[in-house]
Amino acid sequence: MAQISYIKYSDILKESSELRIEAEFYVNLNKYKIKKFVFGKDVINFVQYGTSKDLNEEQRGFPILRLNEFDGYYIGNPSKYSNLITEEVFESLKLKKGDVLICRTNGNPHFVGKSAICMEDLDIGYASYLFRIRPNKEINSESLMIYLNSDYGRNEIEKHSMISNQANFSPAKFRQIKIPLLPQAFQLQIEEIVKSAHQKQTQSKQIYREAEQLLLAELGLLDYEVKHSLWFTTTKNEVSKAHRYDSEYFQPKYAEIIKKIGKYDGGWDLVKNQFKQNTTLSKKDGEYCNYIEISDVNTSNGEITPNRVDTKDIPANGKRELFKNDLLISKVRPYRGAVSFIDFEVDNLIGSGAFTVLQEKTEYKKEVLMIFLKTQFIKDLLLRYNCGTSYPVIKDEDILNLKIPLIKPSIQKQIVEKIQESHKLRKESKELLAEAKRKVEEEIEKG
Repeated sequence: MAQISYIKYSDILKESSELRIEAEFYVNLNKYKIKKFVFGKDVINFVQYGTSKDLNEEQRGFPILRLNEFDGYYIGNPSKYSNLITEEVFESLKLKKGDVLICRTNGNPHFVGKSAICMEDLDIGYASYLFRIRPNKEINSESLMIYLNSDYGRNEIEKHSMISNQANFSPAKFRQIKIPLLPQAFQLQIEEIVKSAHQKQTQSKQIYREAEQLLLAELGLLDYEVKHSLWFTTTKNEVSKAHRYDSEYFQPKYAEIIKKIGKYDGGWDLVKNQFKQNTTLSKKDGEYCNYIEISDVNTSNGEITPNRVDTKDIPANGKRELFKNDLLISKVRPYRGAVSFIDFEVDNLIGSGAFTVLQEKTEYKKEVLMIFLKTQFIKDLLLRYNCGTSYPVIKDEDILNLKIPLIKPSIQKQIVEKIQESHKLRKESKELLAEAKRKVEEEIEKG
């Protein structure tokens, strides 16, 4: 059924700092009307693009943050570096407390305009498809970030985004969006909530690190360094047995890591003997599903965020039915560490075929295997099995046949308790941010 609505020319002049006459611009006009506002240009004190020169993962140069390393509403840990920028340029890109980073372009419109706040001075830069702003005294950074991620903020961003091959929300477009004039006392409340949420998130990360250190100490790997050999030899028999002819596969450091696992005094086994692989295919019932792909696993904190997708739009390799407590292991670029388990229940949950999905079948806990697979040692080891160039991948059997230490039950118990506490704190942090977003939306609705 066709839907028709009308808008006055006078409202067109009020709604935008530029003359916009396309119908899409005025969708939800009445539902999302902000009564007391200024335009984005009125709150900007500073704006700057990032850099994407020669980004590499070998830690050559200066650390550069990207969108997929946003840790929720905060800044995460960069996995890319740039060695083609000067010290002077890097100094200009370093993030400062109160900076707000905003995604300006992405193939997925949902990510365009996504923002995160820097809670302390950091020695990291940021990629060119992000821009940062420092707001003036009219609105604090915490309130601005929450607003941009609210329903009202998202509506403004989507109204002003330009969409062609990719969606784009540039600093020029930011200058045109409406920013609500929130009372200063109210902004201070939002600031305190955002700080409390960040504190819980920081505690969550610290407890996770404690769990990881506990595991590494148990394996005698806490201060262990694996060295990359510049030259080495192998035998024809080893090449034939492996069915691999790339020299990287035979790097001595990989055999060294496997040897260390084999020497663990608790013994060792293969993943396939301790865990069951989930091979259940979804029937794809219903009009929509909750879909998880590789990018939905946050490599900084392990959080999994499914997206509601029409069933007809699920990619061809999106066919795995997922369940609570399933452990997801990315087979695409495994060195990124996109490994986590599902700690929630939701209907029609489907995952990408780019995951190896495991379920507990013995006393070996998923939390312990997750941490083991996310250690730098194992992420390095998985490089051995890579196939491909631009997007290296491994196979299910590479995971299933991986040698793992049989960690003592008492150590496993401590690790599980720490991971559970870490997840609890992370959940509380998310709830506080949701509360802040709700408060901002309610304040806007009061008019």
